[in-house]
Amino acid sequence: MAPLPEIGGSEQSVAAAGSPQPVYLPESRIDFPNVRSAFSIALHMHQPLVPAGGADLQTAAVISNLQYMFEHPGIGDNHNASVFQWCYKRMGEFIPVLVSEGKSPRVMLDYSGCLLYGLQLMGLQDILDSLKRITLNPGFRPCVEWLGTAWGHPVAPSTPVQDFRLHVIAWREHYASIFGFDALARVRGFSPPEMALPNHPDVFYAFVQTLKAAGYRWVLVQEDSVEQTGDAAAIRNPNVPHRLVARNSSGETASITAIIKTKGSDTKLVGQMQPCYEARGLSRVTLGGREVPPLVTQIADGENGGVMMNEFPPKYVDVSREASGSATPALNVSEYLEYLDSLGITEDHFPTIQPIMQQRIWDRFQATAGPEALETLIDQLRNEDSRFHMEGGSWTNNLSWVHGYGHVLGPMEEVSALFFEKTRGVPTSEYRYRNALFHLLITQTSCFRYWGTGIWTDYARELCRRATAILQHDF
Repeated sequence: MAPLPEIGGSEQSVAAAGSPQPVYLPESRIDFPNVRSAFSIALHMHQPLVPAGGADLQTAAVISNLQYMFEHPGIGDNHNASVFQWCYKRMGEFIPVLVSEGKSPRVMLDYSGCLLYGLQLMGLQDILDSLKRITLNPGFRPCVEWLGTAWGHPVAPSTPVQDFRLHVIAWREHYASIFGFDALARVRGFSPPEMALPNHPDVFYAFVQTLKAAGYRWVLVQEDSVEQTGDAAAIRNPNVPHRLVARNSSGETASITAIIKTKGSDTKLVGQMQPCYEARGLSRVTLGGREVPPLVTQIADGENGGVMMNEFPPKYVDVSREASGSATPALNVSEYLEYLDSLGITEDHFPTIQPIMQQRIWDRFQATAGPEALETLIDQLRNEDSRFHMEGGSWTNNLSWVHGYGHVLGPMEEVSALFFEKTRGVPTSEYRYRNALFHLLITQTSCFRYWGTGIWTDYARELCRRATAILQHDF
C-alpha cells in the first residue's frame, strides 16, 4: 500500500507559519517608481487521483491520472503524458537561465495536492527538486510565488463548507512537508479550483473565513464571478486590487483582497503572454490618493493544450527578457501588494465587490433575519427569474457544477456526513483519521463532475464506496 500524503496531524505547525512582515518586496529589485504598468501570470497544474491501477475497478490502486496516461498512450490525448510531465518541471529550467542573464522573470504556481502527491507516487523527484530549487534558492526565490489552493481540487460552491476547510488545511500541510515551513510562510494568495467562487451568502462567508483563518491575504477571482457592491455593475477597473466583501444571513461581515482575472481564452492569453501586451497600453491610476501602476493578471492551465505545450515556453522567455527593466515589468501579486503597503495603500482604499447576484438578495433581505429567511428569499428569487442561482461563478459560467450530477453529489455528501460523524474526537495524527481524510478529499475532485459521465462517474462512485467502507469499519 502506498504511503499517505502528509495531511493531518500538523495543523498547529501550519497555523503558526507566516508573518505579517513583507517577504517579497525586500528582495524584489523592481524599480517601482519608474513602473508605468505591470502584468502577472499564474500557471495552474492538476492531475486527479483515480482508482485505475489495475483492471478491476473495486480493487485497483489509486494512482495519478498522469501515470494512467503513460500506461495507456493510445487513449485520447494520453500520448502527451511526457509533455505534461515536462510542463510540471520546466519553470525550474526557465527561471535559472533568465536570472543568469540578469533578467527578472516572474511566475505564480498553483499545483493541486492531488498532483503533488501523484508526482511523489510516481517517484518523479526530479520535478520536485526542480521546483524546490526555484522556490528555496535565494537567487531565484523573488521570481516565484506559490498560490495556495484546495488539496483535492474541489468546487467550492458545492463542496460542504467543513470539507472545503479540510482541503485548504491539507494543501498547506502537504506543501510544507515538501518545501518547508519557511516556504509556506510566503504563500499568501489563494487560487480557487476551477476559479469557482461561492455566491450563496452563508457559504461565501464561510469560504472567506476559511481563507483568512489559514493566513491568506488575497484570492484570485474570475471577472464575471463578481459584481460591484451597491449597484451590481460589472467590474469597472479589473486591473487594481478590490476588497471582496462577505456578508452572511446573521449580519456578520468579513473581507479579503481580490485580484481580478480578466475574461478571455485563458490558455491563449497566457500562452501568448497577452497580459504583457495589454499592460503596455495602460498608464498609472489613482488608488488611495496615490498614483500606482495597474496590474493585468491572468491564470491558465500550465500544461493543457497545444498553446501551453508548444507556444508558451519560447514566448515566456522572450517576454521575460523584453519586460525586465522596462516600464512594464512582470510582477507577482504579493510583491505588488507589498509595494502598495509601502505607500500606505490598504484594503480600505480598494473598490468593493461581492459575488454575483448577491445584490438582488441584499436589496430585499433584512440584515440579521437568519438562514431560514435567506433560503425563503432565495426560493422567491428563483421563482421570479430562472436565471437567478446560488451555484457560484467560475471560469466556465455556461457549465453548472450541480445540475445533472446528483448521482455523484449524493454519494459525496453521504461520505462527508459519515466522516464528521465517525471522526469526531479522533486525533488527526492517527493513521485511521488520515486515511479517511485522504479518501474523503479525493472523492470531491472537480474532474468527476467536469467530465460528466462514463468512467469518471464510475471513478467517483468507487472512491465514495471505499471512503464509506473505511469509515464504517475502521472507526
